[in-house]
Parts: sequence; C-alpha cells; structure tokens
Amino acid sequence: MRSISLFLILMNTIGEQQLALDTLHVKSKYLKREVELRLYLPKKVSEPETMSLLLINDGQDMPVMNFEHILNDLYLQNAISPVLCIAITAGTERIQEYGVARKKDYLGRGAKAGAYTKFILNELLPFIKKTYNVPVFRETAFAGFSLGGLSALDIVWEHPHIFSKAGVFSGSLWWRSVDQSDEKYDDNKHRIMQQQIRKGKYVPGLKFFFECGKLDESGDRNHNGIIDSIDDTLDHIKELADKGYKPEDIFYLELEDGKHDVPTWGKAMPAFLKWGWGNKM
Repeated sequence: MRSISLFLILMNTIGEQQLALDTLHVKSKYLKREVELRLYLPKKVSEPETMSLLLINDGQDMPVMNFEHILNDLYLQNAISPVLCIAITAGTERIQEYGVARKKDYLGRGAKAGAYTKFILNELLPFIKKTYNVPVFRETAFAGFSLGGLSALDIVWEHPHIFSKAGVFSGSLWWRSVDQSDEKYDDNKHRIMQQQIRKGKYVPGLKFFFECGKLDESGDRNHNGIIDSIDDTLDHIKELADKGYKPEDIFYLELEDGKHDVPTWGKAMPAFLKWGWGNKM
C-alpha cells in the first residue's frame, strides 16, 4: 500500500517545502537495462487524479538546473497547478534510444528510439500509475532537451491519444536522413521530424512549447544570418501551423543570451511550466 500512504503524507505535510522527492528504478525489457527515475511530487494534493503528469528526458540534468527549487518557488507563488514531474535518467546508449522512432538518421543513430517509445508507453506509464495509485492523470506531457527534446516531440506527435503537450528545449530538429554535406541534401526533404509532421495529421488539443537561444550554436548552413537551430525550430513551427495548429497552440521562446546548455534550459523552465500549467492570477 505504498502509494496510499505516500499520498497521505503529501496531503498532510506542512512547511515551506512544497515538494516531496522520490527515486525509483524500473527494469525495462525493451531497453534491457534498469532505468532510474527522479520524481518531484507536489504536496497537499487531496485528489491525485487532478494532477498532471510531466515526463522529462535527460533527467540527470535536473539537479544541475536546480529543478527542485524552480518547482518549489512556483508552488509557493501559487503560479502553477499540481504536476507530478518524472525525470528519466538517460542511459549509456542515449544517442540510440533518443531520436525518431520511425526512422534512423543518416549515420544510423536513433536505432533504439522505437524501443524507448515502447518503454515509455508500455512500462513507465503503467509503472507510475500503479506505484502511486493514480489510474488517470488530468493530462500527460513530455519534455526534453536537445536530442531528448526531439525524442519527446516524436513521442507526443505519434501518440496524441496519450499526450497533450510537448516541451522542446534546444531541440535537435536538424536530425536528418542525408548528411548536410551531401549535394543531395535538402532542408525541405531530409529533416526527419519535419517530414514526420508533414505526413501526419492535425489532432485537436495538442500544444507545443519550443525554446531556442541565439547562442545555441554558430552554424548557418543556408547563410541567411540565422543560426541553424533557430531556423530548424521555426521551420517545424511553420510545419505545425500548416498542419492546422493555431498561434495559441504553439509557444516559442527565443532567449537572447541562450546557449545549448543546462543553465539556459533552467532559465526557460519557469516559462514552460507556467505556459503548460499556470494558474490565472
């Protein structure tokens, strides 16, 4: 009865700390490894089914960005509604497990992205619901950074019956099927996630958050004066708009001093959380 006793504790805890932390491990037959989870549970939740669930790739980065303090401050300000955040620690084969499930990149990377998707859907989500005795969450979202952001977007896009929001921080949206140095390479044909969206269909209710910094990188493959990471992000946003998503469905945050690093993503995190689960003040 671990889950029931845990929520009784969460409901009755007092003090300035608005979170309870937990660390769990789940054995995955799909990934053939044990996956470590860092959990950030909001306190004083009388009805667990009113909570939202947020999965986060590259969970090992959350202590570095002081995610606990970010969440705690937002709860103290009553700025967001309760969200159970689960940070999923990446494995040693991160570059194979993250990516786009339907297609490997031109170097064969992302070969285990399909297995990672199955882990999320068939192992992690049932494990969390059973462990904490919450059969249904208010909504389920997925976020990630860099290649983890691409992974989160792919999983949300392909499974809109489960997920309602995607958070993409400095996403590896350049992920391509042909090397950019190849004379055949074409931005409009060979970015894998862009093609995934183009071939997909509009699903009402899906929402997307994108963050990118002007110092995210220095590459400018089309020589238009805009770094590639921003170009890639804006092109994917356009693809979503062409599919039928409205401005209110897509939030784009561009940071003037933003880099491709954990401190930048930590700086953007409060905006993401308030965008997704903000309370009207």
